[in-house]
Amino acid sequence: MGERGWWRVAPALLMVAWGGNHFSPLLLLYRQQQGYTQVEVDLLFAVYIVGIIPGFLVVGPLSDRFGRKPVVGAGLVLGCLGSVVLALGATALPVLAVGRFVSGVSVAAAMVAGSSWIKELSAGVAAPAAARRASLTLTAGFGLGPAVSGSIAQWGPAPTVLPYVVHAVLSVAAAVPFVLARETRAPREPGALRRPGPVPRAVRQRFTRVVAPAAPWVFGCAAVAFATIPSLVASRTGGGAIAYATLLAVVGLAAGAAVQPFAARIGAATGGRQLVVGLSVAVVGMLLAALVALNGSPLLGVPAALVLGAGYGVCIVSGLTEVQRMAPAEHLAALTAVYYALTYLGFLLPVLLAALAAVVPEPVLLILLAVVVAACLAAVARGLRGGSRPADARA
Repeated sequence: MGERGWWRVAPALLMVAWGGNHFSPLLLLYRQQQGYTQVEVDLLFAVYIVGIIPGFLVVGPLSDRFGRKPVVGAGLVLGCLGSVVLALGATALPVLAVGRFVSGVSVAAAMVAGSSWIKELSAGVAAPAAARRASLTLTAGFGLGPAVSGSIAQWGPAPTVLPYVVHAVLSVAAAVPFVLARETRAPREPGALRRPGPVPRAVRQRFTRVVAPAAPWVFGCAAVAFATIPSLVASRTGGGAIAYATLLAVVGLAAGAAVQPFAARIGAATGGRQLVVGLSVAVVGMLLAALVALNGSPLLGVPAALVLGAGYGVCIVSGLTEVQRMAPAEHLAALTAVYYALTYLGFLLPVLLAALAAVVPEPVLLILLAVVVAACLAAVARGLRGGSRPADARA
């Protein structure tokens, strides 16, 4: 069951990730059809983060206490509800904000509990392989959502409604195998609802020095690839702007999925420094994005998205592997939640860049961003040199 049972959870996790990210290529559609400003549509990214980050921090301990299945199930239901609200709210920015908030909470619930659940259903499988199962499932959802919804928005009927209907219907289908999935963490008895002991000091240090500096650039890379770059060249893509944004999302996330199976090999070849490699790739991607901002070339945006996607892919699976190796069983979901909360800080980059672009040229902003990523790279490298890895935790 450990080798096969995770497949029953994967469709639910995939659909929640789909619902969290399929909104991205629709941002240009809302600008074109409803007249929203760049800052307004980027604020919808921020509202999503307002739902997701607190959700991570609440859901992790709840999942460790009450079990994985009810939390993932709640995420799947909330994902459907979020799509319904978004389908009804195209003409009202506050309604779209509510839909994005609900989508954020749904992703928080499913990502934390689902990643921990897949790891536990993969008992006997090495930590990198178990982490890769979860990260590839999420990446597939993050990529398929924009690909399908962006295509519908560019060429299909009812572009502000049909993408959400498709997601809701597929989510209902994903509930079928989910119902048959085996719970791996039984709820504690009422008298046993005590807080677990503190996270071991060695684990906290490893997380703070190695995982935390890299985490924001997981989705920082993704957000720059499929939210910032399309806005940089929107004047050059004209009527194909939505298709272009969809292309960058697909290219970036396909590159992220393609590199993830090689993350363990990169770690073996570099002495466990795969996060340093991932951040190095991210620096190159940010510099390419700066070049796009400088010359406004849509063509250059494609390799920039590819490189940023590769940085995303190496960093997400490497960070999750570190967490799953170091976390004691009673802290697995909670520590995974903190990791994911930090990764999603990266989705604040588009709104931050859009706001600062009024006073600082966009190429300069992206070069400065590359410098910040390089500083985080140096911190991770220093943390890897200065600390030993905690013993692998066993669920």
